[in-house]
Parts: sequence; structure tokens; C-alpha cells
Amino acid sequence: MSKKDDLMVVYKDKLKSMKVSLDEDLLTTVVNGLGPSIYLADASKVSCSDKDELGRVKKNFLAKKLGMTDDAKMDAAVKKVCEQFGSSDRNKYRAVFYYLLCQNLGKRP
Repeated sequence: MSKKDDLMVVYKDKLKSMKVSLDEDLLTTVVNGLGPSIYLADASKVSCSDKDELGRVKKNFLAKKLGMTDDAKMDAAVKKVCEQFGSSDRNKYRAVFYYLLCQNLGKRP
């Protein structure tokens, strides 16, 4: 298996452990959109305690990729996903984070 395939298994297991339904096409689209960042330790995860990081998620994913403009709605979506992961989860994989944003908002990149 390739590194990407290995990571897809990790992401699917994470979603399963969170009791989230899996849309493989959506997960694949999100992972492909992230490109090589999924292989970098820091870039592959999202820190919910870092306001700058969450701002980048809003700007670079929600606004640019999903076309959202409502700041309050973006903030609420990010907050919901952070709560879904929980504060004790140190592995907030960016691919899973973005997948959950898409799923919660009913949007596709």
C-alpha cells in the first residue's frame, strides 16, 4: 500500500471511532485537495487552541474552497468540529477535520 492508502485507513478508523458516517468519495476528495500536506507532521493536523490556525482553516478552506462568506457560520462550524473531536484528542487530522466541516455544512469542495 502507498502512504496515501495507509493514511486513508487511519482517517477512516478515526471517523469510525468518532461514530461518524463515511462518505468515501468525500474523504477522497478532501485528501486529494490537501495534497502533500497530509504527509507533514505539523501541517497534517489542526490545533483547535490556536486561533491563527483556525483563522487559516476559515480563510483557506471554508472561504476559498467552499465559497463561504458568513463569518459567524464559519466560526460555528469550526467550533462544532472542535467539539466533535474533543479537547483531549491530540490527533485532529486535517483531512478528517475538513471532512467533518463538509459533512456538517452539507457542502463539497
